[in-house]
Amino acid sequence: MTKNNMITQYKNNITQSATYAVLASGTILSLLFMGFFLAEPAIGQAVNSTDFYVRATVTSENSFLVQPNNVSMTGSISGLTGGQATGTSQFVVLTNNAAGYTVSIDFFDNTGAQSMAGDIDGSEAIRDYSGDVGGQPSYGRTASTAAQFAYTVTSTTTTDTDLSFLNNGAACNAGAAQTPLKCWKAPSTAPFQIVTRGSSAPTGATSTITFNITVPNSPVPVPEAQTYTATATLSLLAL
Repeated sequence: MTKNNMITQYKNNITQSATYAVLASGTILSLLFMGFFLAEPAIGQAVNSTDFYVRATVTSENSFLVQPNNVSMTGSISGLTGGQATGTSQFVVLTNNAAGYTVSIDFFDNTGAQSMAGDIDGSEAIRDYSGDVGGQPSYGRTASTAAQFAYTVTSTTTTDTDLSFLNNGAACNAGAAQTPLKCWKAPSTAPFQIVTRGSSAPTGATSTITFNITVPNSPVPVPEAQTYTATATLSLLAL
């Protein structure tokens, strides 16, 4: 082989090697690109997730939808020969509290022993009812030689009325019957629970307080001729 042939062969080998190198590089790059595009959907579909919450608080609202009305009792009461007078005050409670509510009543302290006082001279001849049984209402009215002031409670939904004013046909603070004008309670300056409801009242729940003054014949002491007034307060408490 001549020198020129050897040089030509050498150049051909280099060119062939370079060509193979370029082809190999191109093949490798093609395989890399193909691998990426094949793997890309899997990469795109890989998801990391986490939970979170959205919270809002609804506050409890409790109010008297209908306020208790003032009471002007009606009936004929003679200071010497006796008589009776009655009157009612109705109220409606509105609440969104699922646990319900209670209502209690207390009477203003007139600086004396009795809840009612004469408007002119502060007379306390009309006494607080004396028939309570262990601090609870009595079944029926207990007679007295004095003029007496008492109250009872009923509700449109019987179970709203506190157990104290429900009866079993013989006693109050017992049973589940709501009998109008049966369970009478003495007024007190200490709050006394009259309504207990264990659920919400979104459209309102109605209760009624009935007041009564009974004056016997020849009462002792004798109520003087004037108007007598008692002031009561209702307190609404969410459970």
